[in-house]
Amino acid sequence: MEMNLHYTNDNCSTRIRTEKGVTYLSFPLLEREGLVCAFTTRLGGVSTGDCSSMNLSFTRGDREEDVRENYRLLGESLGLDMNQAVLSHQVHKTDIYRVTEEDRGRGLFPDKAPLFEIDGLMTDKKGIPLVAFFADCVPLIFYDPVKRVIATSHSGWKGTVGRIGEKTIAMMEQEMGCRREDILAVIGPSICQDCYEVSAEVAVQFENVFSREQYEEMIIEKENGKFQLDLWKANEFILLDAGICPEHLAVTDLCTCCNPEFLFSHRASHGKRGNLSVILCLI
Repeated sequence: MEMNLHYTNDNCSTRIRTEKGVTYLSFPLLEREGLVCAFTTRLGGVSTGDCSSMNLSFTRGDREEDVRENYRLLGESLGLDMNQAVLSHQVHKTDIYRVTEEDRGRGLFPDKAPLFEIDGLMTDKKGIPLVAFFADCVPLIFYDPVKRVIATSHSGWKGTVGRIGEKTIAMMEQEMGCRREDILAVIGPSICQDCYEVSAEVAVQFENVFSREQYEEMIIEKENGKFQLDLWKANEFILLDAGICPEHLAVTDLCTCCNPEFLFSHRASHGKRGNLSVILCLI
């Protein structure tokens, strides 16, 4: 299937790639030797129904054998051993876990439980694909090319209010010796402001943790008492405030909800969907 994505602008923060029948998105900022970074699409897997076809989650009602086959196909396309991957059980909090050699395969096999209540993963170990799940929430992806450290965080509105991006950067600095000015960061495909209506109860939480100028740039109040929230802009403010250099930050131009034929979207499907994934690995 030809992939004609609807972009919100032309900043080219993402590229479409197809390898061995699997279509995924890459990020020019992170296309470097020794690093594999991919954001999956719906295309190239074997899942059926609402999860069609490249679903990578075991929690969406998909057949386990189909999910495992999707991991095999994805590994072939990216040149990775996905049996070494580490998966977490995300709960919209801000806890981040440092992945070690002992974690290889966690979340993929019955005897290796996923990392529960973890919304961020970080490692400096080669050959361990970090896997994070998305279907409208914001993927935050980090790479320090100096210390050779990678991290990815799951930032829905709760994670954004909790500033999980800032906390991920702080953990890279404190535990891995990274310098903020060296870190490259990507705000990945997720729901855009036009598609993301929230309640006043949600909007006020952003008002409480951002400056007035920042809040007014990320929120549009509507006549119906609802608000349109720009999670991309909110996370951009967080990462820049945390010390990421502007030239080291790429902000998505691709909305999951605007592209439901190619990307899983919780809002577009009313919850009937599979999960997309960030695959991030040092090689």
